[in-house]
Amino acid sequence: MRLTWYGHSAFLVEASEGTRIIIDPYRSGIFSGALGYAPIAERADLVLATHGHDDHGAVDTIPGNPRIIIEPQEFSIGSVSITGVKTAHDESQGSERGLNTVIVLEDDGLRLVHLGDLGHLLDDSTIAAIGRVDVLLLPVGGTYTVDAKMANEVMKSLTPRLVVPMHFSNDRCTMPIARVDDFLSLQDNIVQVGSSAMQITADRLPEDLTVAVMDHAR
Repeated sequence: MRLTWYGHSAFLVEASEGTRIIIDPYRSGIFSGALGYAPIAERADLVLATHGHDDHGAVDTIPGNPRIIIEPQEFSIGSVSITGVKTAHDESQGSERGLNTVIVLEDDGLRLVHLGDLGHLLDDSTIAAIGRVDVLLLPVGGTYTVDAKMANEVMKSLTPRLVVPMHFSNDRCTMPIARVDDFLSLQDNIVQVGSSAMQITADRLPEDLTVAVMDHAR
């Protein structure tokens, strides 16, 4: 599996047999320019969105004619099986910001979990529904999602091997959310990828939990 981080919560997952899946595409320039990542120009076979907000669910911006599913449930495409687990965008069961779907992708023995705009800690039933986590794409910026401390608790509850922080402020995102540094200050094993893409295989996952900080591609 090859993983590319476009920016914010948008990723391209390239499966072992070549299927291309884009998760949570943003609408470039929204919020009066606060989300300043450039548009995503690549084509995909499938576009998934954890929910319909414009910084995650701008599925109409992806070129070509991909299959589009917002808040997926359970299906497969190519070598990839996909499961959606219902969560909330806030700590009030979605009454403030709506619902959110955790997306679980499994390909070639590797399980990747995208938490979308998760806004709360996970209970035991949700943890069980998500299942084993090898790679965790984790929001850490707070305000609209879990903050650094809550993200750390969510991470511990899911026991992944590799964690990629997302949904934080930087040179392309001036939304009122924290930078990644608050989350990183709580971690022991951090790797700066130095790229917007990395190859991940089940047999080469780190032995100990590792946080991999990627560069944005856009």
